[in-house]
Amino acid sequence: MRNILVVEDSPLVLKILEHLFRQEPDLQPLFCASLGEAQVLLETSSALFFAAIVDLNLPDAPRGEIVDLVMQFNLPCIVLSGSYDEHRRDELLLKGVVDYVLKESQHSYEYAFRLLHRLESNSHVKILVAEDSEATRHFIRRVLTPHLYQIIDACDGEEALRILREQPDIDLLLVDHSMPGISGFELVKLLRQKMKRNELIILGLSADAKGSLSAMFIKHGADDFLRKPFCPEELNCRVMFSLERRDMLRALKQAALFDALTGLYNRRAFYEQGLELLRQTKKAGRDISVAMIDLDHFKRINDEHGHASGDAALVQFARALRKAFPDTLLGRLGGEEFALISTLDGATLTRELETLRRHCAALKYANGAPPLGFSAGIYHGPVDELENLLHQADIGLYQAKRSGRGRTLGSHPSSNT
Repeated sequence: MRNILVVEDSPLVLKILEHLFRQEPDLQPLFCASLGEAQVLLETSSALFFAAIVDLNLPDAPRGEIVDLVMQFNLPCIVLSGSYDEHRRDELLLKGVVDYVLKESQHSYEYAFRLLHRLESNSHVKILVAEDSEATRHFIRRVLTPHLYQIIDACDGEEALRILREQPDIDLLLVDHSMPGISGFELVKLLRQKMKRNELIILGLSADAKGSLSAMFIKHGADDFLRKPFCPEELNCRVMFSLERRDMLRALKQAALFDALTGLYNRRAFYEQGLELLRQTKKAGRDISVAMIDLDHFKRINDEHGHASGDAALVQFARALRKAFPDTLLGRLGGEEFALISTLDGATLTRELETLRRHCAALKYANGAPPLGFSAGIYHGPVDELENLLHQADIGLYQAKRSGRGRTLGSHPSSNT
């Protein structure tokens, strides 16, 4: 839970903000209508607040004195204003506010909430500034620091390259076109082509007036480009939107690979990963184990206790399966059907599944629901086509269910279960 100080005297704006906060259970607002009220709260409880949203013109602070007060306590400050003043905006951004938001529409207030959420995640974002101008590095740091990013400086391409090798978790690189030694272009090409740093966000910088420069930077692998001099707001927007675009792509990739309910690989991703694992196992000259697993009496759970209980059973089982086989390829193939591919020998896999079965029987996933159980079929032997291996394991699963459920059946060199 994050406490947000809101200083606003307009009943209409307060009504809008209250509505938006009700949709954000992780954000808890504390409302004040004046500078005086805010001062009392900050002087007694400033450590409780994560950030502040403040009106620039209050009855007892008509010239933005509330901003100075909030920033005395080192709180990230989002400013709301009913009128646009470009000079005032630049002044506030350079002073260190997170952003200057006009009270224009519902979208404006939603944007302020986007900023709050970005502040929560920005503390984990590392930004490397590769720029030979100390003044420019200082300016960029001054603009980005209020957003809670981790800022790292490099004065040339060689230093930037060294830092990137030492810290592979850097999220975003701001790189100048013209630097001593390795130029910005050369650094971008090296990162994209030789080091395969394709997840790294790269924003090019240059004071060159050539219109083709931005295209050249992007063609070499940069994600975006800023022409110097740039205003603080433009830098903030480009960085924030680049990070949001990356997060969106990651979410799409997550949705394409993983089952939304259990977090395990979905059918398509399981097959893709399975083919690669089989290729590696065959190359190493080893046997493979494959299991097909089906929750017992799942239709009864759904019919008699509701689909929410069925979902809870799937989630609990997936969690237990992942804990039992942390280094194993796991997938939910659909419905209550799961599969795994392992380099464990067949006898060991069977024993681990029996241990998992005992653990699942003790899990509580819904009031009054039957114990969580499963049937499984396994295959252990030489690597074959994935479909054939799954089919062999599925035969064992079918036999296990025909034999009364709650057991593992299959064939492997060391034992028969």
